[in-house]
Amino acid sequence: MAPTKRTAKSKPANASRSDGSPPVPFKRPPEVLESFASGLNEKHVYVTHIDSKPAAFKRKIFLVPVAMNICVSLLFVWRMYAILPWYWQLVVSAFGYQSDATFPASQSTWSELSWEVGKRGVTMFIDFMLFVFVWPWPVEFAAGQRHGNPMLWRRKVGFREKEIYVRRSRDWDRLLRGDIFKDADSRKILTAYVQQATSPLLQEQKTGYLLMNSHWDLDWEAMIYAHELVDTKAAALEAFKNVVLVHHKDYGWLCYDLKMGSAVEEDDKRRQVFAFRDALTAMGKEDLFYRWVEIVQFEATQPGGFGPEKQEEAAKKIRDMFEKENINFDELWKEAVGN
Repeated sequence: MAPTKRTAKSKPANASRSDGSPPVPFKRPPEVLESFASGLNEKHVYVTHIDSKPAAFKRKIFLVPVAMNICVSLLFVWRMYAILPWYWQLVVSAFGYQSDATFPASQSTWSELSWEVGKRGVTMFIDFMLFVFVWPWPVEFAAGQRHGNPMLWRRKVGFREKEIYVRRSRDWDRLLRGDIFKDADSRKILTAYVQQATSPLLQEQKTGYLLMNSHWDLDWEAMIYAHELVDTKAAALEAFKNVVLVHHKDYGWLCYDLKMGSAVEEDDKRRQVFAFRDALTAMGKEDLFYRWVEIVQFEATQPGGFGPEKQEEAAKKIRDMFEKENINFDELWKEAVGN
């Protein structure tokens, strides 16, 4: 039985409001944050929050990377001191002069030559890796310029009982290829990453410095500027509490309302369920909808939780049930709900 195509009756969650304001859950940032937002990179998503961990604890946490970078720097200096004379001997030998690095290739066997070439090659490879991948750590830590650096941040801000942290999205923001108001996939990606980053449990368990991961970097320069605004009374500290900033080509910088975002997501799920129910009702299969709900509720309340394996089992039962009624569940869902 081929279902007839229907249009959704409910208003989309991403519809612009009549007064020209951005659609929920987005809103324009408070006036006090406009100067802060104007200095941010439009390609990234930003999350600000206030870390209330004790200043002494933050100092201890920060001493770990300080010690690590000092050790790396000292080891790198030692390596240069130990190996640079050897490289100089290679240069001297390369220009045809006799040196400690001169190797009598014409008087050596292939085995001896291979060993010498391999030994020098490994040494150069190790030094290359150290220079390219290890040395940038202390350089960025103490002298990074692109987004500031941790040492400059601590010199400017110090250690405070309440500190503003600004996280900047990493490579995942490239997935936001479409308009977040019109492209459902881009909106889902943004919502997923933002909700994970703003989890109260995450922010309470970890101090801000430890929130750097594969999805978020700390923007040292933005954090310094945020504290300057607070110190000069241009903005209140609370203005930076759980703020998500994202740039839109039509509206400029916008705030993602975390509370409204959760509500909109729930409303969108509810709308999808109702649209699916209406589709089945129009086909005279309303009882099938209630049987579908019963299966989901039953599986969700079983011991062990409703994990991926349980979800897959429930999905198979539901598809089989619909198949017996000559209805393709996936096709009907896509037609009725739209995704």
